Amino acid sequence: MDPEEDTSWRDEAPGQVDNESSGKKVIIVLENASLEIARLAPYQKMQLLNCDEHQAILRRFNRDIADARPDIVHQCLLTLLDSPLNKSGHLEVFIHTANGVVIRINPECRIPRTIKRFSGLMVQLLERGSITSEHEGTTKKLLEVLQSPLETYFPQDCKKIALSCEARKVKLYKYFAEEIPPGKPVVIAVGAMAKGPDTFADRYVSEKIGISSYALSASVACGKVCCAFEDLWDIM
Repeated sequence: MDPEEDTSWRDEAPGQVDNESSGKKVIIVLENASLEIARLAPYQKMQLLNCDEHQAILRRFNRDIADARPDIVHQCLLTLLDSPLNKSGHLEVFIHTANGVVIRINPECRIPRTIKRFSGLMVQLLERGSITSEHEGTTKKLLEVLQSPLETYFPQDCKKIALSCEARKVKLYKYFAEEIPPGKPVVIAVGAMAKGPDTFADRYVSEKIGISSYALSASVACGKVCCAFEDLWDIM
């Protein structure tokens, strides 16, 4: 089956929102994400560039193959959307690509398990501007390309943090318990790229923190953030 025509990924039951704690919200921004589509030959379909299949094309245009890593975004989304934090209704996810495209992910969206099907889905999204689902006569946007700038979609008076391996190291549970006022939403920027400086969110974050003495993948960093809030808010 053509991954661009596969719709099995749409079938996901909505998460259960805890009404008593609905004011608790974590917004994860996957920054500098590698999601770029291109038509590599006349009459071909658009493709999502990746370092495994398109090395020759990238080299031809003097592009670093590390700039084409959609698998990093894919891994992060699987970690985030599968988490109890998301299924309990406390998580929102945005993608901000290296080309400046802003994408909002509906918490109820079920991301394809394989990178091939995920790539087909991203091509659809970037060509059409949104991916929708119909259920019981209502249409819902599961993924949506938004107008820039990203910051306009943040709640007012939210705390904005970026993860950086070069920043002071903190224990996440303790930091969140002490530094985030109860009921105040928090935005956490995570670099979804293979390499590069941690300046990806300098325009809007007020603080940078480190969460390990070791270099972590973006997916592991996302998982640690989710686990810390799940412990803090007693989400199982």
